Amino acid sequence: MSGHFITFEGGEGAGKSTQIRELEGFLNSRNKATYCTREPGGTPMAEALRELVTSGPTGRWSALEEMLIMYTARSELVRTRIKPKLAEGTWVLSDRFADSTTVYQGFAGGVSLDRIRQLHDIVLGSFAPDLTIILDVPYQNGLRRVTKRGQTISRFEKHPEEFYKKVQSGFLQIADADPDRCVVIDGTLPIEQISKQITQLVADKFASEFSS
Repeated sequence: MSGHFITFEGGEGAGKSTQIRELEGFLNSRNKATYCTREPGGTPMAEALRELVTSGPTGRWSALEEMLIMYTARSELVRTRIKPKLAEGTWVLSDRFADSTTVYQGFAGGVSLDRIRQLHDIVLGSFAPDLTIILDVPYQNGLRRVTKRGQTISRFEKHPEEFYKKVQSGFLQIADADPDRCVVIDGTLPIEQISKQITQLVADKFASEFSS
């Protein structure tokens, strides 16, 4: 039996990593093997590309160049980690995937969505997540959360506010266009309430996996 691929999307400070840990705990408690990863990154080579694309000033790369770096890292992650894990029956949980490229480099960055789709088809073909959870947080709230972390700020957290407004809108547009795959959850709710919604969503969508 193949595993399931679940991705978490949202803007800065949406709480993706927290909810991935919560879902991982839920799945492990039901004896489901899990593998957590992130984008860009997830392998030594992809992590090196992550450092290239997330560090430095905002103008270091154009949105088109960012897109190419993202898909290079994504191709290697899918080929060497995600697909083998799914073939083993493992549930793969990823902090970001292709939707982030569509939003950050497309909706917010200005790269043609058709061009992004063309590259996606070349690199991944029909490969896609089984479920995408979009944590929706007003961009102002998310940026405040990032500031409170006290961690190093990446170049994707240094854009003007208008950029993040487009990011939030872009994720919602993706969800509207693909309701069978994407579910939007209010990321301003308490962590426990969000986690409960997500675990119920997963249990319902993959009901046959939890029936025994």
